[in-house]
Amino acid sequence: MKNDTVTTFILQGLTDDPQLQVLVFIFILLTYMLSVTGNLTIIALTFVDSHLKTPMYFFFKNFSFLEISFTSACIPRYLYNIATGDKVITFNACLIEVFFTDLCAVTEFFLLAAMSYDRYVAICKPLHYVTIMNSRVCWVLIFCCWVSGLSVIIPPFILVLKLEFCDSNILDHFLCDAFPLVKIACSETWTLEQTVNICAVLTLNLTLTCVVLSYGSIIKTIFRFPSVQQRKKAFSTCSSHMIVVSLTYGTCIFIYMNPAAKDKVTVNKVVTVLISSVSPTMNPFIYTLRNNQVKNAFKVSLKRLTLISSK
Repeated sequence: MKNDTVTTFILQGLTDDPQLQVLVFIFILLTYMLSVTGNLTIIALTFVDSHLKTPMYFFFKNFSFLEISFTSACIPRYLYNIATGDKVITFNACLIEVFFTDLCAVTEFFLLAAMSYDRYVAICKPLHYVTIMNSRVCWVLIFCCWVSGLSVIIPPFILVLKLEFCDSNILDHFLCDAFPLVKIACSETWTLEQTVNICAVLTLNLTLTCVVLSYGSIIKTIFRFPSVQQRKKAFSTCSSHMIVVSLTYGTCIFIYMNPAAKDKVTVNKVVTVLISSVSPTMNPFIYTLRNNQVKNAFKVSLKRLTLISSK
């Protein structure tokens, strides 16, 4: 049975235990709702609050949009699978899911690099910050992030389209991904595997190098500040981004640069849950709880809503 006759795949999910499925459903649903609500809140605040109309929050807004897009590309489908017991996904729907989840995930890495450059300019070149990070530059950086994401995923995606499936259409995962597709393919997969590895390593190394260089310069500059108060303020503006960078890169390096993790299906599934559910849920809270401007904007917006509703 070649891929021109395969019309559906069966997603095995995280577990077959009915009781565990209920717990998984509740957990995934709650994290998804919190993620969407938190990220939408950040997007809304950047639109309505004049204090958040700066390059840093412009990038936060785009990052939140990517997080919503990434989780919405795969999580609702899995929730539907658990709720209905229907584990079947069509061949085309599976490929669309692979495309959009990978596009959003890869674009996030380039956006994190752009955000680290923004922090570098803000702290290391404060007098030129407004000139360097003007509106046009910010939009160009966002455009470059999306183009880079597309450029990275298109070569392996074309190879995924050429896969042939002979013996099984059961994917040992809860979402469509390149690795489970490779495992059930009966055609040659070496080229695809090497292409995925090369693209992953290049993306991680290139963006991580930008992040490390930016924060290396930031730390050097901060330690030159004369007062402790200035140092604390500078670190506080970067700390939330550094936490998000650590979470994102840590989980992805574990999967793509640790060969043993690819073979351990259970470990791979757990790490994917962290990437698709837990991390997008934590990111809005990391940005808001560690950022006084966002907290103040949130309080002001709540007061406005209260006044409007009381009228």
